[in-house]
Amino acid sequence: MGKSYPTVSGEYQKAVEKCKKKLRGLIAEKQCAPLMLRLAWHSAGTYDVKSKTGGPFGTMKHPEELKHGANNGLDIAVRLLEPLKEHFPILSYADFYQLAGVVAVEITGGPEVPFHAGRPDKATPPPEGRLPDATKGSDHLRTVFGVQMGLSDQDIVALSGGHTLGRCHKERSGFEGPWTSSPLIFDNSYFKELLSGEKEGLLQLPTDKVLLEDPVFRPLVEKYAADEDAFFADYAEAHLKLSELGFAEC
Repeated sequence: MGKSYPTVSGEYQKAVEKCKKKLRGLIAEKQCAPLMLRLAWHSAGTYDVKSKTGGPFGTMKHPEELKHGANNGLDIAVRLLEPLKEHFPILSYADFYQLAGVVAVEITGGPEVPFHAGRPDKATPPPEGRLPDATKGSDHLRTVFGVQMGLSDQDIVALSGGHTLGRCHKERSGFEGPWTSSPLIFDNSYFKELLSGEKEGLLQLPTDKVLLEDPVFRPLVEKYAADEDAFFADYAEAHLKLSELGFAEC
């Protein structure tokens, strides 16, 4: 059975489409697609299926959530977006931040991720400690993405491919460098680089390396390295799921 989404007004839907165009311009001009994708992911990835708390509901603008260790640097994204958000008061921050993530993937050459409007803004930020720790292994990934968020092993590997965009900054995460040689292009090079071994100047986190060591994860890495279309299809599905955690009824 499909999801039942809340009905939004024609005026709201028009604002979504107009905002999407403006986001394309802003993200292209500032070359900040990786940062916007991280904002969308980190907003959504706090969802807990058991308590039905956290998730993509606009709480990232609160200083309390921006202070979480995993969100170092996301205050820059919030600040960059705020002048644009002021032009669209009708939109919830929840929809606005997730729309920025969808646009970030699209304008860097990635798949078109479906977007459904109507997320409400919630007042209470989630507790710290719900986002993945890059220094840990496959059990940790499955606990965070599977047990906490309710996502599948395939979703874990497909979403890891989002690291094809961007780089780590030592002052934010303790790690430094990009995962691929084209960190502003969304393609399947993350998986190709992972299979080709470590290279000087490119990053492989412990949570990247476990994708090669795990018997379920590795065949998916190989599949995506060989077939970009398959990666794009699975990524779009996983991103959509992540962006809608706790939103709409099944």
